[in-house]
Amino acid sequence: TAISLTFGQCFNLKGLNINILDFIVIMCSFLFVDMFDTLGTLIGVANKAKMLDENGRLPRIKQALLADAIATSAGAILGTSTTTTFVESSSGVAEGGRTGLSSVVTGFLFLIAIIFAPVFTTAPALIFVGFLMVSAVVEIDFNDLTESIPAYLCLICMPLMYSISEGIAVGVISYVIVNLVAGKAKKITPLMYVLALLFILKYIFL
Repeated sequence: TAISLTFGQCFNLKGLNINILDFIVIMCSFLFVDMFDTLGTLIGVANKAKMLDENGRLPRIKQALLADAIATSAGAILGTSTTTTFVESSSGVAEGGRTGLSSVVTGFLFLIAIIFAPVFTTAPALIFVGFLMVSAVVEIDFNDLTESIPAYLCLICMPLMYSISEGIAVGVISYVIVNLVAGKAKKITPLMYVLALLFILKYIFL
């Protein structure tokens, strides 16, 4: 295809007809989309599995992100669709899956399911997965508008924009803006400022 041929030219040492700045922007876009898709799914599924600590953090997240990065890179080299964390994993968690063995079993069953792929559709499974994930909404403090408004915008933008990362971007930007307007700037960490700025620049230049 035209897209694959264009991407292939990026590896041309002569760099003919390639604007290196445009290529860097594209690479950064893919980086942020994959990173925040992975983080959003990872934290959501871990929360469903009750694997987060008392501060809402996932222990050993570095290893999980490293495994995802290796799988994504390997999938790209082999020309497959993105091999990354998927929100459908919450269905396995709901059935009791907690270790890597459940992933191995799931992968084996996927190989068998290839034969039956034309017969079944994924829509019912995705609807059920959405039902499982929406249970986390009850943990939102709706009495605190600086928390509930960004959470609501994040929640509503994911299905409307067809992307978890877009929902996270809107959530981060709105969180910073709402807290600044409400005079609660001390709640905002430096990382949130950086992320909000990067997301805003993304929407401006892309």
